[in-house]
Amino acid sequence: MLDGVNSKPDFDTMAVHAGREDLVELGLHAPPLDLSTTYPARDSRAEAARLEEFAEGARPPGQPVYARLDNPTVGRFERALAELEGAEQAVAFASGMAALSACLLATVAAGRPHVVAVRPLYGTSDHLLASGLLGTRVSWATPETLAAELRPDTGLVLVETPANPTLREHDLRDLAIACGEVPLLVDNTFATPVLQRPIECGADIVLHSATKFLGGHGDVLGGVVACREGFARSLRQMRFVTGATLHPLAGYLLLRGLSTLPVRVEAASATAHELATRLAEHPAVLRVHYPGLDPLRPRGQLRGGGPLLAFEVAGDPHAVIGAVRLITPAVSLGSVDSLIQHPASLSHHIVGEDDRRNAGISEGLLRLSIGLEHVEDLWADLSAALEAGAARRAG
Repeated sequence: MLDGVNSKPDFDTMAVHAGREDLVELGLHAPPLDLSTTYPARDSRAEAARLEEFAEGARPPGQPVYARLDNPTVGRFERALAELEGAEQAVAFASGMAALSACLLATVAAGRPHVVAVRPLYGTSDHLLASGLLGTRVSWATPETLAAELRPDTGLVLVETPANPTLREHDLRDLAIACGEVPLLVDNTFATPVLQRPIECGADIVLHSATKFLGGHGDVLGGVVACREGFARSLRQMRFVTGATLHPLAGYLLLRGLSTLPVRVEAASATAHELATRLAEHPAVLRVHYPGLDPLRPRGQLRGGGPLLAFEVAGDPHAVIGAVRLITPAVSLGSVDSLIQHPASLSHHIVGEDDRRNAGISEGLLRLSIGLEHVEDLWADLSAALEAGAARRAG
């Protein structure tokens, strides 16, 4: 809380005010939405010099010349997210995968194309690394073998915690030590800065699929990377040439989403913990994956259990999916409504079967993203669906 004029505000207060600090001076209450695709200027020589700065990844003052280079509305979201993650800068992209692609391209351009990654990851992230489509070469590791996989050309270590879709946690402080001088990139989509701030634990780069909890309403697509200024310049260079820019309206919606992020995440986390506890006692459930129920989890890292859980059913998982009536049967997560999906069929279907199995993604695993519905309504829907699944054995 604020103890004086120079005290740092509480996180909840930061979430409301970040990116909006100048609005009173501008005589505005809501942040302005700038939809311009080009920015006129009569001084062509000055514009040429500024264009060169943008091409080098800088952010010169003034208007951005062209919307692919920068946008004032998106810039507000970037400043806000950087503040919430405790980072020097943030760079926004058209999607989470565009953000990850820019990170990988930056490592390739720096002459260090080798990446060490810890499974499980989001399925498309796994596929991108395994395919080598962007010129990277990947070595898969466990937290225990990570240090042994590092090479002179290793440019990045990639981990997701809590992991998608098993909710497995990794000790970021231990991983940061194992990485040595190699940058550690943490996908923080599941936790959000409300529950976990990886930079405080030694990470160098934090990635979000902003589509999820940051937006929070299932109506905006985006990605963002929080990091130091040096890496941010490299990312802006990639965005400059690839055009993977975040639309200003998406930036506006994401900034608005940040203001309610703590309230949404904390409410959904409380419901998730209650549902995970009940699922653990249900006869149709073989195992529940939820950080809040794990006595061996890393301490002082994830604040609470989080708003996602996964569970393995004894019956037919597809029958469970087909039987829900309140919960939305769909991919994605982080919306105000609860969503359930079968990772082996959807989010991780593109990952090879053996790799899925080795990462703990069984055929009976279901992933549940908790929204803002009442816990008893969600439990009634889940209970009925589990009964339907139990009536049919998994094929």
